[in-house]
Amino acid sequence: MGKERVYIYDTTLRDGAQTQGVDFGPADKQAIARELDNLGIDYIEGGWPGANPTDDAFFAKLPDMKHARVTAFGMTRRAGRGTDNDPGLNALLNVDVDAICMVGKTWDHHVDVALEITHDENIAMISDSIKYAVSKSKEVLFDAEHFFDGYKANEKFAMACIQAAVDAGARWVVLCDTNGGTLPFEIEEIISAVIKVVPGEKIGIHCHDDTGNAVANSLAAVRAGARQVQGTINGLGERCGNANLISLIPTLNLKMGFDSGIDADGLKQLTHVSHMLDERLNRAPDRHAPYVGGSAFAHKGGLHVSAVEKDPTCYEHVTPESVGNLRHIVVSDQAGRSNIMARFREIGIDVDPKDKRVGRLLEEVKQNELAGFSYDGAEASFELLARRALGGVPDYFQCSSFRVIDERRWNAKGELITLSEATVRVAIKGGHEMAVAEGNGPVNALDAALRKVLLRLYPQLASLKLVDDKVRILSPSEATAAVTRVMMESADDKGNHWSTVGVSPNVIDASYNALRDSIVYMLHTQGVPAAGAIKAS
Repeated sequence: MGKERVYIYDTTLRDGAQTQGVDFGPADKQAIARELDNLGIDYIEGGWPGANPTDDAFFAKLPDMKHARVTAFGMTRRAGRGTDNDPGLNALLNVDVDAICMVGKTWDHHVDVALEITHDENIAMISDSIKYAVSKSKEVLFDAEHFFDGYKANEKFAMACIQAAVDAGARWVVLCDTNGGTLPFEIEEIISAVIKVVPGEKIGIHCHDDTGNAVANSLAAVRAGARQVQGTINGLGERCGNANLISLIPTLNLKMGFDSGIDADGLKQLTHVSHMLDERLNRAPDRHAPYVGGSAFAHKGGLHVSAVEKDPTCYEHVTPESVGNLRHIVVSDQAGRSNIMARFREIGIDVDPKDKRVGRLLEEVKQNELAGFSYDGAEASFELLARRALGGVPDYFQCSSFRVIDERRWNAKGELITLSEATVRVAIKGGHEMAVAEGNGPVNALDAALRKVLLRLYPQLASLKLVDDKVRILSPSEATAAVTRVMMESADDKGNHWSTVGVSPNVIDASYNALRDSIVYMLHTQGVPAAGAIKAS
């Protein structure tokens, strides 16, 4: 007997676009939709036709889908209008998609106060709109807005609304916890009652995360009988976000035994898809995200590492490979020899555990962390430290000196501008070379100046980009003289990411140290030979 099917409906392109600070362009929507289709998502909600130029551009040139059904979102006819002369409803129906999702009220309070219409008219709006859409050969989903609040306030009316949708031909009735205030036990209790009237194979769940329960609520709904789950990648959404599909999908498959339509190969893409979206949004991935975060399978304490080495299930509830992630043996001042050796195996270093250099490296890690370094989130810097201790990193370049000047002034147009200028002196084979570059900040200027020299020697660096950097004050009592730690994340055009760390009382010097490690790490991992016999910087 096969596994029971649960359908996945992604709303990243619409609900996710309502996230504060998120602004998808048409190209973003195209790219994200293709990734979701490759993942194996059943439905991809593209947006609301007529709501904005971006959504219109997306629907005007839909990406080819191999698996997913692209849906358009809109609303039922308005009060006092017929279905054939309602502009919003017909804009929704004129989009070249096979499935549409239309929202309607199911809470009597909204009908009374917001719409100011009778309950019968609200039910007629739902029924008429769905019948009209079905007559146009559309698969219809009814988005039952505020259903759980409506059910608790007036069960008879809320149920009449969704029954009207089913009777009119809706394929799915999606029960929405629109303000995110319902708790898991309430979700399970209410849906258990609903499916006595409406079959579970017609019921979907759409949860918001305002109490931090969106994933738990969605799982409770499935447990009660709902067979469609809606959510967004990485939990994007208005206010506190929507249910996170990156957590829901593997939990449904690996923990609850359902078939989500996403096979084992699809599950292995989850980490990639999660990080891809963050890249599109130009933000760092959440290291502590379940399943896909950089720390999701990270082990730090020496005792834990020893146990994981013998039996990973001691501290890992699924294998990291099953969701496209990796196990990380974190090196820190809590590390023991087992951490160091496990990390060596992870990065491909073969060394005798009794080698005296291992003990010296462990002491160096602990001393560096005492001084402010953190290899917890800077695996690339640790790898370079380890390989240098074992004599395995070429001397690519030496920055003999650098100088950074910041200028803040009013230009001839009366505009306030800030500008950074960096000068670097780099030792290369045959002598020294100087370069000057400007940037929108000191790190950007320093990076640009170094590239002027290094790109000629190492053209591979053209694909290096700095994704993120964070500055932390380590000794706040020292005020502006405090020691700072810079954590820098970098990436290349192949999708590889790595993190480096720099520490100094001077924030620019700390940034340079992290930047230098990032450059050297990329060159070393790509097997690039050094361009000259020079000392390490």
